[in-house]
Formats: sequence, structure tokens, C-alpha cells
Amino acid sequence: MIRIHRSRSKNEVIFWMVFLLPLFHHAFAKTFRFDLSQEYNLAKKRTDENRYYVQETKVSHFGLDGKPQGYEIYRLKLQCVPAAVSGRANDEYQCRKVTFQKMDGPAVGIPVLDDWSYYFIRTKTGLDEKGQVFGIDHARFDNLKDANDQVFSRDVAYAIYNTFIDFHGICNVFAEKTDEGKGIQDLKKIGQTIVHAAAFSEPPVNLGGIIEAGSTFKNGEITLAFKGLGFCDGVPCALIGFDSGESSFAMAMKPMPNMDIRVVGRSHYFGDFELELDTRWVRKVDMVESVITEVALPMPPNKMNQVVERRLTIHALTKEEFEKD
Repeated sequence: MIRIHRSRSKNEVIFWMVFLLPLFHHAFAKTFRFDLSQEYNLAKKRTDENRYYVQETKVSHFGLDGKPQGYEIYRLKLQCVPAAVSGRANDEYQCRKVTFQKMDGPAVGIPVLDDWSYYFIRTKTGLDEKGQVFGIDHARFDNLKDANDQVFSRDVAYAIYNTFIDFHGICNVFAEKTDEGKGIQDLKKIGQTIVHAAAFSEPPVNLGGIIEAGSTFKNGEITLAFKGLGFCDGVPCALIGFDSGESSFAMAMKPMPNMDIRVVGRSHYFGDFELELDTRWVRKVDMVESVITEVALPMPPNKMNQVVERRLTIHALTKEEFEKD
């Protein structure tokens, strides 16, 4: 152990610090290189336990001049009951509650989604036998009303449906092993980046009577990156980054006979998720998506442009936290 006596001059102390620090740095660097170069299996089977989540999505609107034009907040509380726990063929997801909030107004519930459950369907295409993404029932979102019996507009109804797609897209598609092509199982060392199997895919985005069949979202070059290790809520986690690349979409709507509306645009979403090293469940998600849209109408003004920013967070909860209103 090296001690610096008070009787030594300031210049002498500085000399020893300058001389010894590089040696300590070299020793620590060698240790860290050894520790951080090991391989990890991020795609191990998740533990068989019920898990609880809350998801919040803030959708902010901007004018073409960059000025804010309002926002909405969507909140979702979702419980997962793994198939191994329930004895079912697929994992069951129980939606405790979804709320919608317009700017600083009150958050209103959506009764038809309270305590609604569905089974997550995992297929090569992501579609079930009815052509529904992840097995989420489209009919549940038809003529969607809030707790005050007010019917949601089509864009809000679709955004509510999309909260479920967001959750599974990150927590299941990105955070779990893929059946074909590269996925999180190929991220074995810190610093690695892979192009995900979902890159350049073009899933359908039609939704019952809200969005017409033939509407699609085309992903760009989706990448996953093993950014590092750390603690999230005191739990050891792997930090995984995801990036959609330049994505696009084309959607068709027919709000009434002889009235066709076409929506096209560009999207770019990116963010991180924390994956628990012991359980392989997602602990936390942060995502940002920028969206630029052109809406073609059959009447004046014929075309409208929209700029939207979506900020999404997902947090794991304890059962007690989940049960709180």
C-alpha cells in the first residue's frame, strides 16, 4: 500500500499520482476486458412466473413549423400468465385497464378492455388463422367507446389497439429468441450488433372497420445492439438497443361509402430495453418514434400533413403495485 506523507511536497505528490495512475488504469483495464468479453445467453427460456407491467405512450402533435399542437397519453396495465403456469397452450395476457387522456384533461377508462384477456399467438408470420397480429382480437376495438359512452375517433381507436402491438413487438419479438433468422440469441457479447429477422418485413396493419385490408407497415433495417450490463431497479440486466431504420407505411380508410382516405408516411423508432439476466423477462423499455404523415382526402383541402412524436415507456411492476388503481 502506498501512502503519501504530509511532509512530502505538493510537487512530489503530483509526481507519484502521474506515475502510478497509468499503472492502475492498465491493471483495471485488463480486468474489465476479461470480465466484459465473456459470452452471455440472452435467449434462455424465461422463468415460469406471472409478470406485471404498466405501459405509457405519449403522442405529441406538431405543426410543420415545429410548434406543438397538443398531445394524448395512453396507459395500459397488462399481466402475463405463462402457459407453463396456466397449463394452456399459449401465454395468456390479461388487460387490467387502458386509459386515454387528452392533454391535461382527466384520464378516461375503456370498459370493454377492462379485465379482458387474450392468448399471445406466436407464428412465423406473426398472424393467427384470422390474419390478426399476435392473436389480438380485432373485433374488440370496433366502435370503441370510453367510460362516458363517447365513441373514439378512428385514429385514437387505432392508437389504443397499437399499444398492445408495441408491447409485444418489443417484449416478445425483440426480447425473445426468433424461430428463424437472427435475433437476440445471436447477441452473445457486449458491443455486438445484429440485423434482426424482422428487418424489411411488411406486416399488415388493417383493423376491422377502422383500417382497410391491404394496409401495411414496412420496417427498415431493424438492428439489435448489446450495449452493456447494469442494474435496473436493483436487478442485474442486459441493456439492449433497437432501431427500426427508415420505415414507411400505407393505410387506407373508408369512413363512409364512396369516401376513401389514404394515409402514407415515414416512421423511425428506436430505444432500449433492460432484460433481466436471471429471469430473461423485460424489466424496462424506453422508445421514441418520429412519424411524418400525408393524408389524402377526397375533398378540400385534399392533402394534410402531420408530424407526430411518440414516447413509450414500459415498467415491470410487483403484483402489489399492479393491483393498485
